[in-house]
Amino acid sequence: MIDTLFQAILLGGLYTLFALGLSLMFGVMRLTNVAQGDFIILAAFAVIGAITFAGAAPWLAIAIVMPVSFAVGYVLQRFVLNRTLGKDPLPSLVVTFGLSIVVQNALMEVFSADPRAIDTGALATQSLQVGTLTLGVLPLIILAVALVATAGLQDLFSRTALGRSFRAVSDDPAIAELMGLKAGRVYALATGIAFVLIAIAGTMQGMRTTVAPTDGPMLLLFAFEAVIIGGMGSFWGTLAGAMILALAQQIGFRFDPGWGVWFGHIVFLAVLVVRPQGLFPKTR
Repeated sequence: MIDTLFQAILLGGLYTLFALGLSLMFGVMRLTNVAQGDFIILAAFAVIGAITFAGAAPWLAIAIVMPVSFAVGYVLQRFVLNRTLGKDPLPSLVVTFGLSIVVQNALMEVFSADPRAIDTGALATQSLQVGTLTLGVLPLIILAVALVATAGLQDLFSRTALGRSFRAVSDDPAIAELMGLKAGRVYALATGIAFVLIAIAGTMQGMRTTVAPTDGPMLLLFAFEAVIIGGMGSFWGTLAGAMILALAQQIGFRFDPGWGVWFGHIVFLAVLVVRPQGLFPKTR
């Protein structure tokens, strides 16, 4: 069980990265990005493409993809998604679903259906011995990145002027506009940051395992379940939800290799029934 717990914590770090961008966009704009998983896969393939076609070193490719991801998120929100915001959530769901289909088919056209991975060299097999446990160095790095990203987001929202702007437009965009804030611009900045998190998640996923153009919906499901379990819009809640989901899956894998994901779904449904607002919902 100790091994199961440690493996769940390491997997939960990856699920946290999948879910943070989704949590951020919902927390600021009440927008559920149905294309979240596909954008994660797109980011992974962007790094792979920079390495394969441009001959860039892996870390240089990653450094290039991050600012590009911010720009893509900013432009997408500013000129497309802002037009879908309102009391009715259906337009944003339809638009992001359409983006999901576009991204999947574009990746299939450019990269084919073959799974690919980001070459990490010796890092892929390096491990640390902790007592009787063997822990991979790369999963530990992913967990550390997830913790830093979660703490950074929480600090951004709690201690900075930009975070106060995010909270203001989230609470009441009309009043925020009267106070001099441009809600559309603030939303675009939030989505830009969310897309940087998406790029980090895609990079880590591509480093940890293979990725294929059709993997997006599965990653969206894990991200959505983590956010719902933890509580929509709560960053530390998202981290906790990701850990709980990963633990449920790891326990299921102990019983049968085919039961892991199913156990996660059971926990997700149980939380929806017992506490639909999530275990650690955002409070103001």
